[in-house]
Amino acid sequence: MDKSQYKNVYVFVEQRDGVVQNVALELLGKARELADALHEQVIALLLGKGVKDKADELIAAGADVVLSIEADELAQYTTEPYAQAITQVIHERKPSILLIGATSIGRDLGPRLSARIGTGLTADCTGLDISEDGDLLMTRPAFGGNLMATIICKEHRPQMSTVRPGVMRAKAADPTRKGKVEDVKINFDKSKFRVRILETVKEQKNMIDITEAKVLVSGGRGVGTAEGFQTLRELADVLGAEVSASRAMVDAGILAHERQVGQTGKTVRPDLYFAMGISGAIQHLAGMEESDFIIAVNKDKFAPIFNVADVGIVCDVHKVVPILTEKLKTMKK
Repeated sequence: MDKSQYKNVYVFVEQRDGVVQNVALELLGKARELADALHEQVIALLLGKGVKDKADELIAAGADVVLSIEADELAQYTTEPYAQAITQVIHERKPSILLIGATSIGRDLGPRLSARIGTGLTADCTGLDISEDGDLLMTRPAFGGNLMATIICKEHRPQMSTVRPGVMRAKAADPTRKGKVEDVKINFDKSKFRVRILETVKEQKNMIDITEAKVLVSGGRGVGTAEGFQTLRELADVLGAEVSASRAMVDAGILAHERQVGQTGKTVRPDLYFAMGISGAIQHLAGMEESDFIIAVNKDKFAPIFNVADVGIVCDVHKVVPILTEKLKTMKK
């Protein structure tokens, strides 16, 4: 394969109801770093209907070119139209790298594209870099999170990777950046459209997504029970925080999976992270160790969580949390 004909770093821009998702902005920031290392451009793939006005936001986030792909068939995400559209772009433009968010949409779309193009896909990457040979180094947890594997796709292009929301940091928007917007027309094969969306039902939720929270109070086995998590909620209320959990507590049915922090949950980067009764297994650390400030409470002084904590308290979490809650209430009066 002549790799010289493949160039530029492409990013699939996920949008829902016309709102660009944060993971797309995070990927554009990382794509900017990769493209600069390769002396290439960042190309944003903006698919949908009536979303072209979001192009300036993408340019400010790091894109050099926005490919605006608008069609009635792309108004809502369904696999076949989106897969056909991006496959056509890949065949025509030959990107070297394609980055996709590891969301429910990205996890559906990525494998379809890699199969149609005949290239590899490295899922749930936690690190992306460029090798001395100009290949994409894709790092992800392996063997249950006990090992970090770096994968290279030398023989096929594009090099494809999915990245979970919150893993990469979005760069500060630069409204002075200049870029180009191109309209792209897709020739759809509608005979292959087998799925139609008849109705969209949205569940109303009052809780903030934990990936968006500035402060998280997270509980593990040391908290143990639903009653224990109620004390965490009282602390969170005082702090204006959200409550999250380790996998053990989600598996126990105490919190929903959307509240799980870790390798098989969500990656978070709050300003302040309370690790309450969490031992700090590598699978959990992978989801929160980039938090700005970490406070850990655990009665085991050898718990791995203390290796990443900024402040550690060796004590029973059931004793610490009520005292801390009352102290904070007093300070707020």
